[in-house]
Amino acid sequence: MSGFQFEAPTSVDEAVGLLGNAAGNARVLAGGTDLLVQLRAGVVKPDLVVDIKRIEELKAIKQESDGSFVIGAAVCGQAISENEALHKAWPGVVEAMDLIGSTQVQGRASLGGNLCNASPAADSVPGIIAAGAICIVAGPNGRREVPVE
Repeated sequence: MSGFQFEAPTSVDEAVGLLGNAAGNARVLAGGTDLLVQLRAGVVKPDLVVDIKRIEELKAIKQESDGSFVIGAAVCGQAISENEALHKAWPGVVEAMDLIGSTQVQGRASLGGNLCNASPAADSVPGIIAAGAICIVAGPNGRREVPVE
C-alpha cells in the first residue's frame, strides 16, 4: 500500500468538497471490505481516501412517513439485518445483505459500498433493484436521485 491522504469528514457537504477538490484519484471508504483488499493488492492507488463513517446521516436507517426507507451509504449489513421494519418491508434486501460474508464482514460491509464497488458478485444489488431502490447521489452541484437499475 502506497501513501495517500486520509480524511474523515463529518458531513456530506464536507465529503463532497474533499472529493471534488481532490488532486488525483480519490476513493470513498464506507465499510472497507473491498477497498482495503484492493489497496493491499495494489489494484487501486488513490491519492485520497475519504472515510464516510463519521457522517451520521450515512450511518442511519430512517423510515419515512410514506413507509419508504432511507438507508445511509455507510450502514453495515448487521444493522440492516437487525432492523425489523426492513425485514417486513424489504425482505429481499435484508436477505441479500445477509449473503455477504461472515459475521465479522457483516459488521463492516455496507449496502452503499456493495452497490458502488460495482462487482459482478455484489450480492445486494438484485435485492435493491427488485425493491425499486433509488440512490440519492451528492455532488458539487447538489443532490440528485438515481434509480438502481
